[in-house]
Amino acid sequence: MTPSIYDSVKSVKGVGKATADQLKAIGISTIHDFVMTFPYRHEDFRLKDLSETPHNERVTIEGRIESEPTVLFLGKNRSRLQVRLLADRHLVKAVFFNQHYLKDRLAPGMVVTITGKWDRGRQVINVSNFKEGPKTAQADFEPVYSLKGVMHQKTFRRFMRNALDAAAGQHVETLPLDVREAYRLPGIAEALEMIHFPKSPGDVKQARRRFVYEELLLFQLKMLGMKKARKEAEKGTPVEYDLAKLKNFIASLPFELTGAQKRVVNELCAELKSPIRMNRLLQGDVGSGKTVVAAIALYAAITAGFQGALMAPTEILAEQHATSLAEWLEPHGVSVAFLAGSTKGKARKSLLEKLESGEIDLLIGTHALIQPDVIFKNPGLVITDEQHRFGVEQRRILRDKGMNPDVLFMTATPIPRTLSITAFGEMDVSILDELPAGRKKIETHWLKEESLLPVLRKMENELHAGRQAYVICPLIEESDKLDVQNAVDVHGQLSTHFKGKYTVGLMHGRLHADEKDAIMREFSDGKIDVLVSTTVVEVGVNVPNATFMLIYDATRFGLAQLHQLRGRVGRGAEQSYCVLLADPKTEDGKERMQTMTETNDGFVLAEKDLELRGAGDFFGKKQSGMPEFKVADPVHDYRALETARKDAEKLLESPHFWTDPEYAGLKVQLEESGALSLERLD
Repeated sequence: MTPSIYDSVKSVKGVGKATADQLKAIGISTIHDFVMTFPYRHEDFRLKDLSETPHNERVTIEGRIESEPTVLFLGKNRSRLQVRLLADRHLVKAVFFNQHYLKDRLAPGMVVTITGKWDRGRQVINVSNFKEGPKTAQADFEPVYSLKGVMHQKTFRRFMRNALDAAAGQHVETLPLDVREAYRLPGIAEALEMIHFPKSPGDVKQARRRFVYEELLLFQLKMLGMKKARKEAEKGTPVEYDLAKLKNFIASLPFELTGAQKRVVNELCAELKSPIRMNRLLQGDVGSGKTVVAAIALYAAITAGFQGALMAPTEILAEQHATSLAEWLEPHGVSVAFLAGSTKGKARKSLLEKLESGEIDLLIGTHALIQPDVIFKNPGLVITDEQHRFGVEQRRILRDKGMNPDVLFMTATPIPRTLSITAFGEMDVSILDELPAGRKKIETHWLKEESLLPVLRKMENELHAGRQAYVICPLIEESDKLDVQNAVDVHGQLSTHFKGKYTVGLMHGRLHADEKDAIMREFSDGKIDVLVSTTVVEVGVNVPNATFMLIYDATRFGLAQLHQLRGRVGRGAEQSYCVLLADPKTEDGKERMQTMTETNDGFVLAEKDLELRGAGDFFGKKQSGMPEFKVADPVHDYRALETARKDAEKLLESPHFWTDPEYAGLKVQLEESGALSLERLD
């Protein structure tokens, strides 16, 4: 009897219990799991002409051995076997590392097929794959899978052939015919054959196109479906704000709003009035004016009789928000309060009583806002600043304080569109992509390490004029593994250099939160002239008097992080400077430094950073929030991502999607993922 595609892998010819256990370790339990385990690359074993093969490229040749093999032992378990080989008219050396046992199998006159890296200058091939005899029986292309344990690629490929044969005719087609025809995509059975056993590079390309699009379409349908379902389920409370008061408040601000701020304020106000609960991300470059947008949205909610809350990751940042918001809002009769971990005893008790009674309109603070005893009377809008610094659970607790308040997350990390629609696909996104008029561009210079003394002279000029400076180092203490500057040493050197003239402070991640806040407050109050720090100063702190930043070993940081660091200066009326000390060894490193000197636009830098480093490194691999894709790469496949998103939007709005049997495969996948029920979301 023919096995079902959802039967155990033990139904595949040749797979016994021991092999099934090995396969289970890499996530393969059923025949379907097996055939959907894709190779991460394909080996090209087509014979090539060495005269047309570039230096350092992988090449496969067939040739006759022309010399006795020689072996050189290089130490414990290391050896180098060498033999001369005649391939067409080329006499080359074939070098085998740590394969001295081949000496007895290789003899002059023997024909062999080898694959390896071609060193054109030395006429040497470093062999990675060897086969006795001519190439005839070997496939031109072989898939390479990510395997664990003792299973060999050859064995796995044999089982894959058997699994595909067992699954023949049982595949559920998720992509309807009209979609496949529109994009010229192969059907599921054909695509699986092409990706596992390709006959040409074109097969691999076509199969990959299909699976990339399918994966991204399903993902976008899930994201948009979840967003739609959430909006249906999470009914919010319309915020009927006082438009006249709101216009009067905006007119009272000591500056004109930028076009981007006006656009985002309109988006937020429209959503406040809507009966659907807001779940929005506001991203804006350093200095783009997110705080004033937050103030306007909070004031709108307060004029409708609701309370507002704003949570920031550090006490000093929360304090700065409280100062700014109180300055703008208190003249309009808004009661603003500040709550931190350091608020204790009677002061805390009194504040919490006023909050619960509704006497406090706006509460600003740190994670202290999510303590169980912090009870709002009528929360309408909850804002989390630098949202990536809080855990999901912390944000949820704050969001759930009250009857479905609107929720706004803010971040100063510019996120490229490709990543924002992937990592934050279930949220609405607003972007502040314009800086207020009159802000001076930070002058950025890239210098080699030997230029330190002139840099220190320039820093001293700024200090002499009454300004302050940041000095950023990649490490806290000396490392045996990395030859980079560390904060402790630099603090000692600068303390000696500026002794008797200027005070030098030290801040890093190993200090307790209270110690960091105390040092930052001293710097903010002007008691510290030069602050030596690791990247802990990256987020949000506002010291308008700081006009100079020196970053040691700048190549250790990504572009997005360098831009965040640079944004700590340039916050006052004076010209500010950022100096990158770096001696990059790679072209990517040089390009990063050059790009930093050419633009102050965080979104341009974020796109470049993404291009150079990839999505995992952009967010940080452990908490990236990026979904795992089998085939697709949202960075390199961004055109397919955009197309899939547009197609997903059309499908969810189309009556055919909900009724036509052609779309049954897609709907089943979505229901299994929990993103949709099979009933139409009207």
